[in-house]
Amino acid sequence: MNTVPATVEIPGYLAGTWKADPMHSEVAFIVRHLMISKTRGRFTGYDVTIVTSEDPLGSSVTAAIDLASIDTGNELRDNHLRSADYLEIEKYPTMSYRSTGIRQTGDGWTIDGELTLHGVTRQVPLAVEVSGFGPDPWGGQRAGFSATAEIKRSDFGIDISTPMEAGGVVVADKVSISLEIQAVLQK
Repeated sequence: MNTVPATVEIPGYLAGTWKADPMHSEVAFIVRHLMISKTRGRFTGYDVTIVTSEDPLGSSVTAAIDLASIDTGNELRDNHLRSADYLEIEKYPTMSYRSTGIRQTGDGWTIDGELTLHGVTRQVPLAVEVSGFGPDPWGGQRAGFSATAEIKRSDFGIDISTPMEAGGVVVADKVSISLEIQAVLQK
């Protein structure tokens, strides 16, 4: 009896090394502000490498994100987030991710991996949807991936918690992360 689950068929799947196309990708986050609304932001400087193997379960991902590239659409807020109160980019300029395994979950995938932020490394699984593989108009090959995760700032030593008079905190501890990656097959 075969105890290994069959993998989901991925149309157009190609093994190889892929790099995120910064013109068509996004590394973003959402955090609750004042307990009543959400603030969105993104990082514009990053290097994401995906290595797809013949067996998708043997694939891997690495990423390095330039924390100085944070962009929430407000320069004053961005500078505060770069400060020692939050990201402390003078001391910790980069956030990194390294996959440690991939598993199938229902119709999708989970990438298990280690996120290093603010000098602390924690296990952070990414829920991944494979959007597809196919040719581009320039003779190359592209692949699309969407991924989400949630982290707590406090797990990474970013534990500023300014209390509000009516209860709660100014900036929530939980941060939602989303990635939209269009990757280009490297030759």
